[in-house]
Amino acid sequence: LSDFVPMVKGKCFMGLGGPALVKMTIKEDVTEDELGGSKVHCEISGCGDLEVNSDEECIKAIKQYLSFFPQNCDQKPRQAEWTGDPTALIGDGILDVIPDNRREAYDMHDLINYIVDDGYFFEIKPKWGRNIVVGFGRIGGYPVGILGNNPMFYGGVIDIDAADKAARFIWLCDAFNIPLLFLADVPGYMVGSKAEKSGIIRHGAKMIHAVSEATVPKLTVIVRKAYGAGYYGMCGRAYDPDLLIAYPGAEISVMGPEGMVSIFARKELAVAENPAEMVERLAQEIRPQISINKTAVLGIIDDVIDPRETRRVLFRALEFTKDKKIFRHPRKHGVYPV
Repeated sequence: LSDFVPMVKGKCFMGLGGPALVKMTIKEDVTEDELGGSKVHCEISGCGDLEVNSDEECIKAIKQYLSFFPQNCDQKPRQAEWTGDPTALIGDGILDVIPDNRREAYDMHDLINYIVDDGYFFEIKPKWGRNIVVGFGRIGGYPVGILGNNPMFYGGVIDIDAADKAARFIWLCDAFNIPLLFLADVPGYMVGSKAEKSGIIRHGAKMIHAVSEATVPKLTVIVRKAYGAGYYGMCGRAYDPDLLIAYPGAEISVMGPEGMVSIFARKELAVAENPAEMVERLAQEIRPQISINKTAVLGIIDDVIDPRETRRVLFRALEFTKDKKIFRHPRKHGVYPV
């Protein structure tokens, strides 16, 4: 039930029963480290938030973590002093982060490091649910909770672990009045029989539930694509982001153009001499209909910006929304899809 669980490598154990109890009840021989050490909980179970190498490093991490928070849930986090100019353009290096080839992966950490003050990002659960990145940074001194799909792992798709990781982080930030920044490059939620049997609908709904009830400022950047329910999970227009912007060439759609062709032209593809060529050709015909320029004309997004303007635009949005208040009718609590 703790908000933050750092674990020291080789010194920590966490479990409902120790090795002796496990041996007695289910006849399994296992060490403390194998049963509930830092590697188990920070990489596999997701119960640990950060694995560190020493007690000193642990204390330092706790101090860094707390620096983003207010004194209590009734206050807002303090804007830190920053000597930089939040309205200045980011360097041209940010333009090289996102490959021209849409099928080529990149590391979302690289984009985040360009956006946040001094390139400092405090990541939560970095070794678990790695297809989504969550953590804290500052923009013009304002603390923000950042969520970004990471194409380096499973293409950035939202699976069960990613949905759970994101939902908990959103709830944490909302509880302590920390604004949320969504960096969306998402192909959607994980599909397939394994995902369905594991409850992807239930876990995915958990993330959307968290987004829908968050009352803090919510800022969304469509980095490259936002497809299907993944668009909603990353705070699409239906969930009232205070700012929804996109980079040139981004796409918002129910699915990727190749997927559309495979479904809607399946009869033609079945008899085509070169199905792969046909998919590529028809996908290129569809692409202008889901381009961000078309979306902007329809008023779905607020603006299309040069990536170098990202910090400037986000800083101004944080300034504008810092006193945001939302009235909600009193209720006991939501019914969480857990």
